[in-house]
Amino acid sequence: MIKEIIVVEGKSDISAVKRAVEAQVIATSGMGLNENILKVIKKASENRGIIILTDPDYPGKKIRYMLSSQIDNCKHAFIPRDKANKNGDIGVENASPEVIREALTNARAEISEDRQEFTYGDMVYYELIGSENASKRRAGAGDELGIGYCSAKQFLKRINSFGITRKELEEAIIKAEKNEVSDK
Repeated sequence: MIKEIIVVEGKSDISAVKRAVEAQVIATSGMGLNENILKVIKKASENRGIIILTDPDYPGKKIRYMLSSQIDNCKHAFIPRDKANKNGDIGVENASPEVIREALTNARAEISEDRQEFTYGDMVYYELIGSENASKRRAGAGDELGIGYCSAKQFLKRINSFGITRKELEEAIIKAEKNEVSDK
C-alpha cells in the first residue's frame, strides 16, 4: 500500500488508480475544487503526505498548481499525454495500470528553497529550447524524468524545483534520444 494519499481529479481517475495500486485516493471534483475538499487534502498532506496525479492537460495543470500553491509537502506524479490518451480523450482514467504505477513510482517532491541548478543557458546548451526539436527533446526528457511535458519555462522550473541533478538530466536526454531512434 502506498503511504501517501493520491489526489486525482474525478471518480473515473479513482477507479483507474485503484486498479493499479492499493492506496487511498481523494478526488478534487475537477475544477470544482472547493474549500471543503481543500481542507481534506491539506489534512491528508499533514498526516500522510499527498501525491498529486492530475490529467496531463490544461485543467489538470491548473488544478496541480492550485493544490501545490496552497499545500506544502506535495509530491507530483506525471503521466505522459500519449499514455493517457484514448480516442482523443486525455486523462488519468485512460492510462494503463502499469503507466499509473510508473508515474507513482517516479513521483517527486518539490524542494522548498529557491534552487537554481539549471539556467536558461543550460536549456539552450541541452537543446531544450531554441532548436528545431526542442519541444520533442523536452517531452522525451520529461517522460524519462517523470516530470511530464511542459513549456521550456515550466520545464526549467520543474528541473530546479524537483531537485533533478545534471547527471539525471543528461541521462534522461540520452534515453529519450535512444527511444526516439528506436521508434523510427
